[in-house]
Amino acid sequence: MGKIFDPVFMMGSVPEILTALPVTLLLAFISAVFGFIIALAVGLIRYFNIKILTPICKVYVSYIRGTPMLVQIMLAYFGIPLFLRALNAYLGTAFNVNGVPRMVFAVTALAFNAGAYMSETIRSSLLAVDVGQLEAAYSVNMTVWQALRRIVVPQAFTIAIPPLANTLVSLIKETSLVFTISIIDLMARAKIIGARGYRFFEIYVVVSVLYWIICTLVSRLLAGLEKASRRYERTMTA
Repeated sequence: MGKIFDPVFMMGSVPEILTALPVTLLLAFISAVFGFIIALAVGLIRYFNIKILTPICKVYVSYIRGTPMLVQIMLAYFGIPLFLRALNAYLGTAFNVNGVPRMVFAVTALAFNAGAYMSETIRSSLLAVDVGQLEAAYSVNMTVWQALRRIVVPQAFTIAIPPLANTLVSLIKETSLVFTISIIDLMARAKIIGARGYRFFEIYVVVSVLYWIICTLVSRLLAGLEKASRRYERTMTA
């Protein structure tokens, strides 16, 4: 009878699993950047309550928050090629749909998912800034964008850091679902290695610890950023 638990196999698998770490981090970083851009646009639209666009943004946020991440990845994986084929037929172009990298599907799904959650953070952070400060900025002939850039956004950013950090940590963990569309990230590499010796428990212990370490480091890094921003805020008000 073989070993019930094999720590030697578990420790030996760590270096090979780590070869997929750059893919996971790249996915998370790119998705976070695009997600933040989406969130900023949606957050500002809802903050200023722009007609027509605000209801669309509300439906978008509600839809993303009400559907599983795995379903969103599958929608991107199968939906984007369909959209591109329809675009080819409409424009008469011959774009190679099959040549689209799988990373594009994953980043699209992850970015739109993160954007929905981040937009709520941005909107609530903007609303947390006293509206009187905005009115005071208008009284000294500042434009809307000047008031946002110089007064509202710096204060809102400090408020937004903790929930944005939580969203980023969640995003890193959700990258583990991209193995379903054959992207070799940490989770996919772990499954491949585990299948070799049918040692899935040991492999999942390793990959869980790796995700835990990554998320802990990111959380501490962003906690340091929040602390620094608070120090700057206190200096400005002193």
